[in-house]
Amino acid sequence: MCGIAFVRLRKPFEYYAEKYDTPLYGLKKLYLLMQKQHNRGQDGAGVANVKLSLDAGKRYISRYKSVEEKPMEAVFKRIYSRIDEVLEKNPKKKKDWSFLKEHTPFLGEVYLGHLRYGTYGANAMENCHPFLRQNNWRSRNLILAGNFNLTNVDTLFDVLMDLGQHPKDKVDTVIAMEKIGHFLDEENERVYEKYKDQYSKREMTQIIEDKVDLTRVLSRALRDFDGGYALVGMTGYGGGFVARDARGIRPAYYYADEEVIVAASEKPAIKTAFGVDYNEIQEIPPAHALVVNKQGAYEIAQLSEEKPQTSCTFERIYFSRGSDPVIYNERKQLGRLLIPQILKAVDYDLENTVFSYIPNTAESAFLGMMKGIEHYLIDRRKKSILNNSKMTPQELDRLMSFRPRVEKLVVKDAKLRTFISDDSDRDDLVKHAYDTTYEVVRKGVDTLVVIDDSIVRGTTLEKSIIRMLDKLNPKKIVIVSSAPQIRFPDCYGINMSKMKEFVAFRAVLALLEETKQSNLLDQVLERCQAALEEGTAGEENYVNALYAPFTYEQISDKIADIIRADDVKAEVQVIYQSVNNLREACPNHAGDWYFTGEYPTQGGNRVVNQAFVNFMQGSLERAY
Repeated sequence: MCGIAFVRLRKPFEYYAEKYDTPLYGLKKLYLLMQKQHNRGQDGAGVANVKLSLDAGKRYISRYKSVEEKPMEAVFKRIYSRIDEVLEKNPKKKKDWSFLKEHTPFLGEVYLGHLRYGTYGANAMENCHPFLRQNNWRSRNLILAGNFNLTNVDTLFDVLMDLGQHPKDKVDTVIAMEKIGHFLDEENERVYEKYKDQYSKREMTQIIEDKVDLTRVLSRALRDFDGGYALVGMTGYGGGFVARDARGIRPAYYYADEEVIVAASEKPAIKTAFGVDYNEIQEIPPAHALVVNKQGAYEIAQLSEEKPQTSCTFERIYFSRGSDPVIYNERKQLGRLLIPQILKAVDYDLENTVFSYIPNTAESAFLGMMKGIEHYLIDRRKKSILNNSKMTPQELDRLMSFRPRVEKLVVKDAKLRTFISDDSDRDDLVKHAYDTTYEVVRKGVDTLVVIDDSIVRGTTLEKSIIRMLDKLNPKKIVIVSSAPQIRFPDCYGINMSKMKEFVAFRAVLALLEETKQSNLLDQVLERCQAALEEGTAGEENYVNALYAPFTYEQISDKIADIIRADDVKAEVQVIYQSVNNLREACPNHAGDWYFTGEYPTQGGNRVVNQAFVNFMQGSLERAY
């Protein structure tokens, strides 16, 4: 779920320095793009820049990365300190734009930024994007970053070995860099062979840079990638690209005018940074790439055959910036669609119900939920008035003045997403990440309805929130998830690959034992192992069979039992969004494999089957 940012200035560097009276125009725009996607970056940040048309012997690529506590601030602080050093040493050159570009790092025409959300791997500098593949020919230099996970790393590793390479590591970042780099090298050779008899070797440098076909490079390099990706890259001569996977699992948007070409993971970042209307910001289609050449011309190029679009719905529910108007309304709709279940859970007794939400990302769903309650009350008032012609003024006043009770019951003290924290410190973290508001609940009378955007592991509820809410002495606690039950691993974005971490899976294990159906575990294990050995594990998700014996409500009720500690006095109920409602709220995002097990690629099925085998064998290894 990392964030990407790309800026290509289409006019000479001096144009921006003169028009905006600063040589920092491109750098400042990149900072804004990254700042407005900070929800996608917690563990690392990196920035790279390419300068155009510098003489040989001059440094034309700059790159800084950081994994400090505030990585983005650390990167830009270092960049600006280097710029200040040059200006302090050359005070008379502050308006000499040509001098500043040549002698100051990060003052150039092409920028790439990355925000790392470290859902897998250590928080180390070597895991931080962008990556650089260096060469003495500008046209062979490659800088790459991305928001991606590949499920077939082993296969792609063997492909590189067959090409004669010796990769330094078997991880998807290295695989992607070396695969694209290989075909970039081949493209250089192709152009060289075609024109070598017409030009000198010195002249061929410019010919290659002008003739390199990045679309061809990407089409060949990415054709056997299985997974979700939005990859952004730059070449040493100033070419660039943003490539999106064939099913559109990971998001990517762009905007272009006569001055700039810009791309990012989210629309609001582009709108804020450049002040443009939403309708001017376009989505890069799945199986396509935004490709920019040396001269700054661009095209949306098709890389492979388009497949049914399965853009990730969890992206909409949880990670995306809620200021996007479409996402905002989708989240509100998710809350509104839960109203029938909520009313049933509180026995339609709104006078003795208090509504709240946790965490802040659930606020939009909460607003939708309250709008749904408001519509319910309007209908109830109409029916009461029409059916009771003898209503007294006092009864009418009481009916019309009633408002649902809303309180801020749970406060998150730290901006931490506990469900993707490291295993070693998650339990301790969730105990201290929240606090509650006292003396707003009528003890033994009120029911608390608290909406969350999603319930993944249930750890935060079990270790912290339920206990805190119980201290308020409510009659009942109803936890509402605007997302459906997360039953299966994700291998395209968030690192959620261990089966037992999902509270829904834990609930199924308990139900299988209670109903004396635990033998189903061994049956599914045999199917998974056989498919993995035969190489057919990508054809079917066999783990689905474990959920089949039970209704949605049975699993939700068992989850309530799991998250309700023995010392909790109040009744606890859990309500999950239905998959049908999810699809109604997010009709253009069909990637719901977390909830349904319907993976869009064979790699997904292979991962879930391997994850279950790992669970049964007690292995803590990632399934891909």
